Amino acid sequence: MKYVIVIGDGMPDLPSGPRGSTPLQEAHHPNMDEVASRGVVGAVDPIPEGMEPGSDVAIMGLMGYDPKKYYTGRGPLEAAGIGIELHEGDLAFRCNLITEEEGVLADYAAGHIGDEEAKELITYLNLSLSGPGQVKLYAGVSYRHLLVLEGGFSDHIKCIPPHDAVGRRIIEIMVEPLDEEGETTAEFLNGLILRSQQLLSNHPINLERVKKGLRPANMIWPWGFGRKPTMPSFSSLYGLRGSVISAVNLVKGIGSCAGMKVIEVPGATGYIDTNYEGKADYALKALDEGVELVYIHVEAPDEAGHAGDFELKVKAIEDLDRRLLGRLLDKLDEDAVIAIVSDHLTPISVKTHLKGPIPFAYASAKGSLKEKRKFDEGLTRGVTPISGPSLLKMILGMISREAS
Repeated sequence: MKYVIVIGDGMPDLPSGPRGSTPLQEAHHPNMDEVASRGVVGAVDPIPEGMEPGSDVAIMGLMGYDPKKYYTGRGPLEAAGIGIELHEGDLAFRCNLITEEEGVLADYAAGHIGDEEAKELITYLNLSLSGPGQVKLYAGVSYRHLLVLEGGFSDHIKCIPPHDAVGRRIIEIMVEPLDEEGETTAEFLNGLILRSQQLLSNHPINLERVKKGLRPANMIWPWGFGRKPTMPSFSSLYGLRGSVISAVNLVKGIGSCAGMKVIEVPGATGYIDTNYEGKADYALKALDEGVELVYIHVEAPDEAGHAGDFELKVKAIEDLDRRLLGRLLDKLDEDAVIAIVSDHLTPISVKTHLKGPIPFAYASAKGSLKEKRKFDEGLTRGVTPISGPSLLKMILGMISREAS
């Protein structure tokens, strides 16, 4: 048996459309509906109580790992995603390139700056930033990067995710110490943030971006910190050879920590212009070559949610359905199971993540119609959500729907 699990990041929403609808309800997605109509549907909540509703926690759960047991922070997962080996005592942060305008966090993604421009800016900062201890920035994709503080720094701090702080004054959202132990680290990080603004504002790349009417990447923003996790392999837990396809280093990192094969797809961007067809084709190729389970992650709906753009989110969902899911259904063998799910809500109305019940559906790729259904938030009504690991076990047939 082979398995493909498609994660549409941030797809579920709250009613905000022209007819009091959500983007999932408004979008045309016949392939999602086909999976729902052929197989098993329900609700999952992959974020345990008391944990933040981020993709890091949720996708770890969807990949079969209890976040309460294995999650240590977002940063170390991002590090694993780009092949950075953390050492004892290292503190790793997700680090955005952001746009600061007149003391306000104007854009958490710096206008979705391109990879090459971002890499040049990160290289420049590495040569220019200095301070006590070892500080290293690593370039990722677009605005998503990594900051590592090597040894001697405290994790008794609070960092606000930049996508939760758009429109707020920088001075009000700086790193805060949780106690006396965290004061030196918070002060050091805030110094890096302010120094980065001085360095980046007059960089030729940003001056040129401003001339073109683009938002400059004129400040770094560290958040989502943690230390190196220890996780058992996916194969030891589930007896399957697994792989991960994503443009997002966070998701690659979870797969890497789980001992899964991370598959790189040309043209996968983590945005609306990602290579949907390529993700499908590389997944099919991996299955042909002996991989037994492939996770395919698509970031685009989440980005549209953060942008507060209803129509863009509808387009992202429709593109995922037509260009990725439809291609998989056409080409998967009869012994394959396909699932469609998400990690959290990213409502247009609030532009950030919310915890809540998430619809899921899975079925045989060539199964027959059971009951006509539409894949949207309505599948969660009146249903008690299950955990992420429980959903995976259901898909794999390790537990029954009733036992979950």
